[in-house]
Amino acid sequence: MKQNLYKVLTTQFLTAFADNAVLFTAITLVMKQGALGGWYIPALQASFLVAFVVCAPWVGRFADARPKPRILMGANAIKAVGAGLLLFQVEPLLAYAIIGLGAAAYSPAKYGILPELVDEQSLVKANGWIEGSTILAILSGTLVGAVVAEYSITLALIFIVGLYIASALVAWTIRHDVVVGPASGPAVGNFFVQMRGLLATPRARFSVLGVSLFWSSATVLRVLLVAWAPVALLIHSTTEIALLTMFVAIGIAVGSVLVPRLIPMAYLRRARLAAYVMGVVIIMLATVDGLWTARLALFLAGVCGGLFVVPINAALQEIGHKTIGSGGAVAIQNFFENLAMLLASGLYALVAGAGVGPVVTMVCLGGIVIIATVLVSWHLPRDTGSLLEKKQ
Repeated sequence: MKQNLYKVLTTQFLTAFADNAVLFTAITLVMKQGALGGWYIPALQASFLVAFVVCAPWVGRFADARPKPRILMGANAIKAVGAGLLLFQVEPLLAYAIIGLGAAAYSPAKYGILPELVDEQSLVKANGWIEGSTILAILSGTLVGAVVAEYSITLALIFIVGLYIASALVAWTIRHDVVVGPASGPAVGNFFVQMRGLLATPRARFSVLGVSLFWSSATVLRVLLVAWAPVALLIHSTTEIALLTMFVAIGIAVGSVLVPRLIPMAYLRRARLAAYVMGVVIIMLATVDGLWTARLALFLAGVCGGLFVVPINAALQEIGHKTIGSGGAVAIQNFFENLAMLLASGLYALVAGAGVGPVVTMVCLGGIVIIATVLVSWHLPRDTGSLLEKKQ
């Protein structure tokens, strides 16, 4: 089991590295073309997310109906095809949408396989390692992708296709054949039936909505830093702004590692405290005018984010594994996450277009995180750990 878990971590690192490298390679490709409008890069990012929302009714049942290592392998093959289309100068929006399709198929299998490989006590730790390896892949993939693409887009794309193929080969070596079973009935109807079943308990609703809150706020914060840094820190270099986002990612990785000690599964309610602190830190960040103070604040926001998202991810997997199937649960999670990210990005675009300054927007973002956390955790039941302590 441990060997299989290490293979899952390896295939996840390789594919996440390639995902982030191909994003910055595609952005470099678009920027070098120059004739496209400023709308194109946001549209490029949106094209990646569309498959997560549109395909949500199908990818979960697909992951539960087949051995998940085969899904991981096939999803990486689809990503490799998308990157290959970029190499042959196919329309980037279409090529990146195909990569998003592979990612949408990959995600339920990646998270769904964890509760089938480890026991409940080890699930939070396994999630922490997955999130930590993903953050490391984001940091290294972003940097390497940008640097290599600046030198040669062709070389970058060949490298990325090779990474996807390597990830697929590692997935092929995972020895794990657990299958929940093929689903029956219409996919869309079953998806919404599964959604109602999964969201039937306050604990599950908190997990789904909490993860969506985290990723939507993280998406807005990442884009907001581009407008905020020149105003607050007088930074205009895109490299230095990108380094600011790295402090958030490093913080998330640190928070992910701390989760098993601070927020075990029996004390899920503690996760909301990390979200409150994250909102406060974002509000404080709006008033910062020193570079290292900003970096520290972003690091703390990332730590709180990791402490918030990892345990509720694990709780959702546990609930899904015991009810509708882990793959179906992750597909529903992805649907809410990516829908929230699309809506949040669109709302921020409207706000920025209306002339609202980045400092005011950042204060509002922190306030929304706090208020939304109160709402999503309103009916969260008492922790099982606390109840056991009282009985003793």
